[in-house]
Amino acid sequence: MALLQEQHQSLLSLLKFRFENNMQRHLGINWESVLVKLEAQPDKLLSLQEMERTGGEPDVVSMDPNTGEFLFFDCSPESPAGRRSVCYDQAGLESRKEHRPAHNAVDLAAAMGIDLLTEAQYRELQQLGTFDLKTSSWLKTPESVRELGGAIFGDYRYGQVFVYHNGAQSYYAARGFRGCLRV
Repeated sequence: MALLQEQHQSLLSLLKFRFENNMQRHLGINWESVLVKLEAQPDKLLSLQEMERTGGEPDVVSMDPNTGEFLFFDCSPESPAGRRSVCYDQAGLESRKEHRPAHNAVDLAAAMGIDLLTEAQYRELQQLGTFDLKTSSWLKTPESVRELGGAIFGDYRYGQVFVYHNGAQSYYAARGFRGCLRV
């Protein structure tokens, strides 16, 4: 599946506009280099479209020096509105006896072709602005924590980034997830 030509151009225009209006997020990176990679990988545009559609406001935040890939993170001020009220993963969802949400963060991210932000990536994002003042975002949870039934999430309160734990089955109207896409 591919974007229609009009959707393709509209998305690229939006991404370019966001890129140019937030240069502090990607110092030393130019739009033309990003565009070349995007045009060469149209499947990545589908993922970016989903990030945008669900309220993520994706933007380039860095380039991996080892692979040369550009990293897009969700840069919406709050956890993306179209990805909230979800458990951490399928096992967490299935462990709920009642009031199950419709989805879980891990599977939604996979369906979108993105990864959940890691704790390190979330802290990197918070260096670029202030995010999740009123919401929180599930983060990729270490297997050792997940094996014990927990999952981690982050937010920004009192001028600091906090990373906490919760049961993977929990969900809240103000908790969603942020993603990373490598292009």
